[in-house]
Amino acid sequence: MKFGVVVFPGSNCDRDMFDALQQDLGKEVIMLWHKDEDLSMFTSDDCIVLPGGFSYGDYLRCGAIARFSPMMKSVIEFANRGGKVLGVCNGFQILCESGLLPGALLLNESRQFICKNVYLKNETSGALKIPIAHGEGRYFADDNLLNELEANNQILFKYCNEEGELREEGNPNGAVRNIAGIRNKAGNVFGMMPHPERATNKLLGNLDGVTVFNILGLN
Repeated sequence: MKFGVVVFPGSNCDRDMFDALQQDLGKEVIMLWHKDEDLSMFTSDDCIVLPGGFSYGDYLRCGAIARFSPMMKSVIEFANRGGKVLGVCNGFQILCESGLLPGALLLNESRQFICKNVYLKNETSGALKIPIAHGEGRYFADDNLLNELEANNQILFKYCNEEGELREEGNPNGAVRNIAGIRNKAGNVFGMMPHPERATNKLLGNLDGVTVFNILGLN
């Protein structure tokens, strides 16, 4: 599997993602500039990554301007053809703004930027320690959509405490139903607020990010 990492003006986690994928996971990685449109070097077996940061300075609304970049037009077409797409933090916001994922990311319940390690889990894992760093990471959707996500097994990760319990105190931003990450119905587009690329190296004292990539089928 080959990866492409899109670089927007304001991206600040693009190199983190590049290093995690190439150095820690041993993958081939190509950096993609936001003004370019060519994804012909990728097949549906590959993955395009929208990294974290502050694309276009988060002017207007997080991810709202990046959604209209030339590269995103190609990414949307790539996803609609079955190609894999992963959005992390600001990348998750861009995916929701572009309509590739449902719901929205709102201001944290505390109205403050949060940067710390948190715990999350999915149906097959215990509690995984993964860093977050965001001010608008509170996932929101109405009850009908939330029930649909639950029924279709589209919720990838939920915030939990260190013991893996879905408690209010384990939810760092007030996300509805503790949602930390979701996927689309087709299962090829993934979005999450926590940063797995910051937990893939022994020197960082945390390899739980590798488990996240495994769960997503991207390793």
